[in-house]
Amino acid sequence: MSLSPPSLSTSIRGPADRPEPPRPPLAAPVPRWYAPATLWRRKSTVIAALTLGAILASLLLRFGLHTETRLSRLPLVFSLGLGGLPLLYELLRKLQRREFGSDLLGGISIITSVLLGEYLAGSIIVLMLAGGEALESYALRSASSVLAALAKRLPSVAHRKSESAIVDIALSEVAVGDTLVIFPHDICPVDGVVTEGHGAMDESYLTGEPFQIAKTSGSNVISGAINGESALTIRTTRRAGDSRYAKIMAVMRESESKRPRLQRLGDRLGAIYAPVALAVALLAWAISGNGTRFLAVLVIATPCPLLLAIPIAIIGSISLCARRAIIVRTPAVLEQITACRTAIFDKTGTLTYGEPKLTEQLIAPGLGQKEVLTLVAGLERYSKHPLARAILDAAKAEGIALPEAAEVGEQPGQGLRGTVTGRNVQITSRNQAVAQKLAGREQLPPVAGGLECVVAVDGRYAGVLRFRDAPRAESGSFVRHMGPKHQFDRVLLVSGDRDSEVRYLAGQVGIMEIYAEQSPEQKLALVRAETAKAKTLYVGDGINDAPAMMAATVGMAIGQNSDVTAEAAGVVIMDNSLEKADEFMHIGRRMRVIALQSAVGGMALSVLGMAFAATGHLGPVSGALAQEVIDILAILNALRAAWPPRAISDLSGTSPARAGTQ
Repeated sequence: MSLSPPSLSTSIRGPADRPEPPRPPLAAPVPRWYAPATLWRRKSTVIAALTLGAILASLLLRFGLHTETRLSRLPLVFSLGLGGLPLLYELLRKLQRREFGSDLLGGISIITSVLLGEYLAGSIIVLMLAGGEALESYALRSASSVLAALAKRLPSVAHRKSESAIVDIALSEVAVGDTLVIFPHDICPVDGVVTEGHGAMDESYLTGEPFQIAKTSGSNVISGAINGESALTIRTTRRAGDSRYAKIMAVMRESESKRPRLQRLGDRLGAIYAPVALAVALLAWAISGNGTRFLAVLVIATPCPLLLAIPIAIIGSISLCARRAIIVRTPAVLEQITACRTAIFDKTGTLTYGEPKLTEQLIAPGLGQKEVLTLVAGLERYSKHPLARAILDAAKAEGIALPEAAEVGEQPGQGLRGTVTGRNVQITSRNQAVAQKLAGREQLPPVAGGLECVVAVDGRYAGVLRFRDAPRAESGSFVRHMGPKHQFDRVLLVSGDRDSEVRYLAGQVGIMEIYAEQSPEQKLALVRAETAKAKTLYVGDGINDAPAMMAATVGMAIGQNSDVTAEAAGVVIMDNSLEKADEFMHIGRRMRVIALQSAVGGMALSVLGMAFAATGHLGPVSGALAQEVIDILAILNALRAAWPPRAISDLSGTSPARAGTQ
């Protein structure tokens, strides 16, 4: 593979030179389960809005206009009839499926409040149930949004070249063997082979390779790759429906349809609490023969610590995350992160910066390292090659003043040539150096991992510059502390990059289990297999990571490289930093502790109140008042989740003031 920069004389036709064709509507398939889920989400939103309006209207009539009690209750009766009945119907369906959660007691409490004439309490419970469903549904990602983001990223048209003109055609009309033109900065619509032109493409989102890949006649191109500065002409080898990008979309659909259902903390606690509360209420009724005790027990047993305190702790933690540049898209991940025992990392852009860095300069005898770097940087300032930026950055770091270059030019596949401070400089590949019988080529060092370019000065071998995608400064400490601080049993590195590159990085950051050259399909299969053994955290940043993210227990996207990845992930780290990922895990642990304190503490007080109600020491009204006191205590404790603690991250290298979790 030639590492030469694109031709400086290539004639290009930019996006401004052609009209933008109309984009057809997206046709991303929607899974069957999504339609009823969307319908219920909308119904829950309507019920919550109407119930809130009814409560406000009732309070206004009663305290603002001082109307009689019967009239002020009319809006509440309306909300209980319109909103309570659909909720009760959904709860009955859950009972048929033998799903016993905290909302079951909420349904029983609605019925109890109506029987007791406590319409305001019943309406508040309807608001809690419907509002919780609506908020949860909006927070959760949907299959259609991910597939739509994928579909939107792929162009809707292709530019087919004929003898007389370039014609825009629909992607579905592209046939194998067609000649297409990929304009600068366009996304490649189908797989193919370059027939004309010389440039580079960014394939990192699809392959995991961290560098832009040079393209010349005979090079393969894949759909979804982003073209560089030069126009390319390709011959298609696959139809759009059979291309690499289409396969990723198919894997995404499959991953969506088989995503795991996560059991919520409130549901698990409610499955224990609800039967206990019902048993106590029935026992009190059976022993006393007094139905009022049954109602009194249920009133004080209303699971507000579950229905309110846990969501408040979650919402507070989501707010805290947002202030730390961490976007929680699926609230359940805050609960699940503390249970994850296997961490799976992508390589490029996740544990690395996702861009090449000059890491090694092997200079021929008789020449100085700074001398060669000065000559190379002076020539590369006129290049658009992906490695040019790494060379210029290295020169800047050493304080090198860039000299002027003259007679800069390039023949496709031959490398970059020019005159710098009166010396002839050539930057080419190892294969070209051998093919051109470069003087002194026998001094070439053995082939190593990463990328390299060969430098010749005045027609003689001058050195080799080597490049690697450098690991993040915090990658090693982050990986090493996963076990001791977050109870992860295994850490895996899974990448589409070459085996040598993956092993090099694994050694740098301390990961023992590696899987290299993995396609999105292979990543998905691996994550599913690991998730079947233990709960998993998958951390990535590219489109090729999206299916695996959705299959993991918790999917985490680092950075903002792809809207597709962000849609697929449960949590998005906006800053390009693993320290933020550590903060998220600590916030999740803290949220769980606070939620359990609020829920279990509230339930314990409710059980104590149920004992008093069962023995006749608390009636329905006094029981309701006692429950309100319990609710306030639970909610006040849950609100602590939104308050930033003194320390959030405990990564080594952070300041002492931050070395803690509480």
